[in-house]
Amino acid sequence: MKVDRTDQRPMWQQLLEQAIDHITNGVWKPGELLTPSRELAQQLGVSRSTVQIVYAELLSRGYTTTLRRGGTRVNDWNQFAGKQKEGTTPPVPPPLPELPRFMDQSQQWFRSKDNRNSVIDFSPYHPYLDTQFQKTWRKSYLKASLELNVSTWSYGDAYGFEPLRKQVQRYLSLERGIHVQTNQILLTSGAQQSIDLIAQALLTKGDTVSVEDPGYPVAWMTMKYRQMKIAPVPVDEYGLVVERVPSEAKLIIVTPAHQCAVGVILSEPRRQQLLHKAAQQRAWIIEDDYDSEFRYRGDPVPTLYSQLPQNCLYLMSFSKLTAPGIRISAVIGPAEAIAQLARVQAFTYRHLPVMEQVALTYFIEHGYFMRHMRRARNIYRRRHEIMQKAILASGLGDKFTLRGIETGLHVLLEAEESFDEDMMTLRALQCGVHVHQLRSYCLESKRKGWLLGFAKVDEELIEEGIYRLAETVL
Repeated sequence: MKVDRTDQRPMWQQLLEQAIDHITNGVWKPGELLTPSRELAQQLGVSRSTVQIVYAELLSRGYTTTLRRGGTRVNDWNQFAGKQKEGTTPPVPPPLPELPRFMDQSQQWFRSKDNRNSVIDFSPYHPYLDTQFQKTWRKSYLKASLELNVSTWSYGDAYGFEPLRKQVQRYLSLERGIHVQTNQILLTSGAQQSIDLIAQALLTKGDTVSVEDPGYPVAWMTMKYRQMKIAPVPVDEYGLVVERVPSEAKLIIVTPAHQCAVGVILSEPRRQQLLHKAAQQRAWIIEDDYDSEFRYRGDPVPTLYSQLPQNCLYLMSFSKLTAPGIRISAVIGPAEAIAQLARVQAFTYRHLPVMEQVALTYFIEHGYFMRHMRRARNIYRRRHEIMQKAILASGLGDKFTLRGIETGLHVLLEAEESFDEDMMTLRALQCGVHVHQLRSYCLESKRKGWLLGFAKVDEELIEEGIYRLAETVL
């Protein structure tokens, strides 16, 4: 062993690395007595305390052992490490369990949102974002960080940042007619996590969960992953066909304001039928208020939660209201159920990252959120109108049934069963237009067509994209 005095590392660290190397490579044999610290210090020209630090580190890491008056000896390190002999087969890593195939389908569904090969992407997932939003969000982030005190950086509340829950409480009361206390609001990192928490906290393995078909794929994938029995329920022009919900269903997932995929609004008779069925079966309703804020005819449709709060869990997300990168959503429900979710959240995730919650609180409190919403609504209204006119003028309205035009950020062009969805989607992509297939939203349903989102497509490109699409199918 030697000391390199030009090395900037401490001398004890240099010596420790050399000693470990000698032990692991067999230079110092198991059971070999190490040179006494005083003698080794003299040999190396260092202080005895430096060698004592090295010996203490070797002992604490298990490379050596010591007995009273027996000195320090090399531990039988190889028997614990299972040192490889030459010519033997290298160790094999532990086997990985096989994951459900639908997990890959979920990732494919998310990846379909970013198709770089397409010139015009009618993505139904992305909201409108501009430099004004970026500017006000950055300002909120910086201002909020300056106002934080030390206690904010400690372990947070599993329910979520209370000032943000108060802002959500106020928003729901003013905009959606939902009047709750803050202990009925749980903040999560997205709709998928909300659904996952509900599965863990309010259901047991093997329970029957009814989902819309076509519907939100991640909802049934998450429930299936949690080993629930999935019961697909068809959707028609009036929304969920409630009479097809099985009597044993413990939970019913529905998107009543703008059905995820087909785009229809759940009719009032169906709403009453669903509420009655849930109360009779003592089943939960997950009301995913998908796109309810973006309605083009009259006021937003009243929520199911406002009519049957004891059986409903209301989901809202800031992904469409602000940006998908802001991973904040909320579950609203009876205080006892939300407390159960919070216990699971505390155990599995502890709490959400603090900065995003604080920044969003500032963003809402100072009026940036509502100004962004008003600006986005005006843009969506214009793009929605341009898309409708282009579909009718191009002739696509003659070949497809146009659905979901009253609310939301996408419309559906529904085709006949004979429509070759795969081939026509590929042809559209070759013409520089990316459309999203209805099939990816179906469990058992054989319905076909295209979802056309318009939120992120510039006005001048909407008409061009629709006419390109018409050329591929007409």
